[in-house]
Amino acid sequence: MRIVAGLCVCTLTLAASSGMAAAADAEKGKAAFAAQCGICHQVGPDAQNLVGPELNNIVGRKAASEAGYALYSAGMKKLGEEGFTWTEEHLDKWIADPKAMIADSPMALAFAGVPDAATRADIIAYLKTAK
Repeated sequence: MRIVAGLCVCTLTLAASSGMAAAADAEKGKAAFAAQCGICHQVGPDAQNLVGPELNNIVGRKAASEAGYALYSAGMKKLGEEGFTWTEEHLDKWIADPKAMIADSPMALAFAGVPDAATRADIIAYLKTAK
């Protein structure tokens, strides 16, 4: 019984220390967004479409559906027509490597992606706060 209890404590400690239990940090995401995304995208009450669309309420939004943004690529429009929505998982894949999703999109051509999973999670946590 003591060995099993010890293994459980050890496993939980290992999981927590490896980052498996760490939550995404919206404040870190805000800084990462500003540094890596803010040149093309805005969020917040006064957000406007720039080179890329504004990203308020992006989580759960249908692809290529931001009113007033006319620069969506053919591939992004096709995703929208197919009913593709921006879930956290889809955003993670897109931010990691946009070229893997839509090779000829403006974002894929100009942005290499964010390789660090924790940074992507932080950015998505921040985007979830952008209304």
